[in-house]
Amino acid sequence: RNIPFETSPQAVRGYWGGVVMKSVFSFNSVFCLQATALVEVLCLLVFFGRLVHFAKVTPRNVFWKDTKNICLMIVILMTLIDLIIYGALKISDINSVRWSRFLRPIFLINFAESRQIRRVFRSIRNTLPEITYVFLLFMFSVLMFSLMALKLFGHRNLQTMEGAPYFTNYLDIVFDMYVLVTTANSPDVMMPAFDFSWWYSLFFITYVVINTYLFMSVFLAVVYNNYRKHLKNEIRQLAYMKRHKMVEAFNILKVQEGTEFVIKEAQWKQLVRLVAPDISTSHRELLLRVSDEEQKGYVDKKSFVRLADLLNIQVIAVKIQSHPLERWLPRVYNSAGSLFVRRMVQHKGFVWAFDVIILINAIFIALDEENPLISYAEWVFLSLYLLEILLKLYTYEPRMFFAKTQFWNWFDTSIIIAALIATILNASLKSTSQYNSQQVLDIVFILRVLRLIRIVDSIQR
Repeated sequence: RNIPFETSPQAVRGYWGGVVMKSVFSFNSVFCLQATALVEVLCLLVFFGRLVHFAKVTPRNVFWKDTKNICLMIVILMTLIDLIIYGALKISDINSVRWSRFLRPIFLINFAESRQIRRVFRSIRNTLPEITYVFLLFMFSVLMFSLMALKLFGHRNLQTMEGAPYFTNYLDIVFDMYVLVTTANSPDVMMPAFDFSWWYSLFFITYVVINTYLFMSVFLAVVYNNYRKHLKNEIRQLAYMKRHKMVEAFNILKVQEGTEFVIKEAQWKQLVRLVAPDISTSHRELLLRVSDEEQKGYVDKKSFVRLADLLNIQVIAVKIQSHPLERWLPRVYNSAGSLFVRRMVQHKGFVWAFDVIILINAIFIALDEENPLISYAEWVFLSLYLLEILLKLYTYEPRMFFAKTQFWNWFDTSIIIAALIATILNASLKSTSQYNSQQVLDIVFILRVLRLIRIVDSIQR
């Protein structure tokens, strides 16, 4: 109200427009608060409903002994209290902070579907005690070097580049030396001492060698070894529990066959159909043949215990199809010359030969393109790549060659066809007097370089 406003009609309209906009945004902030609070309350109700449902189907003594359920109930209650307090303070125009937000990851950790996350969390928690000893030793080294730095440089009236006193406060020295471990302030932190005498650089070099290279390597090794050890123990315990449960299931379903206890084939099939209803009949028969190798009509205890591991193995059913040329020209496709060509393409030497061609092509790409020999060599390389694709299509069934999982085959074919089209277009434009397209030249060069990426597939093999 202390601002001298203009009295023109335009200024008055602008003033009332600002008042209206402020009112709208104030209403929207309250509305946004109500909307987000409503969504959060709905989420809390869903989480609470999960707990209630779990309590209904679980024995009472088991439910209340499970730490995960207790943690979830406490977090839900604290989040609800925080939401009520925050809303009341917001309505009273008092600024506050949602302190319960840092508790939200507990929902992710304690849900039944988060077993893998809990396993990793337990491994990290079990690793912390061993890491603590190394970390304390590292901090002791930093504190000792900081004390030595205070005694060496604190009374020499040194100054930093900004003119501030150099290494006169112990806490500042500890912070600077801690940052030096990351080399973020190197070599700036040591320059005042180095300018005074280069001998003092030996102090900082010794510190970096001990704390950055030695302690950090030891710290990383301790973290890795302990995490790996505890993760192995977790996996070993899970494997033992899985085997124990499979033995219990066998004892429930077993029947006596002669002198041993077994599970009949019909009962085994019914069990697999209930446990894994999505697998195909052929997959189920394959599992049965693996479990009952001698086809006795039943599964013994040793084979039944392996069923859980067999179900985890991914089985891909591939329908073998004959090559179209074999159906159309069987005599030619199965002739001695055709078999020789197909064996040659399937041999490792064929792959190695084209890897060498790719490397030679890389050398030619780096050479001067204005040389006619280099220009003609590009057509030779394109012809060789086209020949490679045609030979592979002749050897392998086309639908298998261009399957969804054959990324490199799609990549090779696309790059070669695009490079062929671009090279032909480039040659056609060169033959005309109006040729001035730098974009086509750039596309041709990029496609040539992209062809070299094919070597990655060979490295993976």
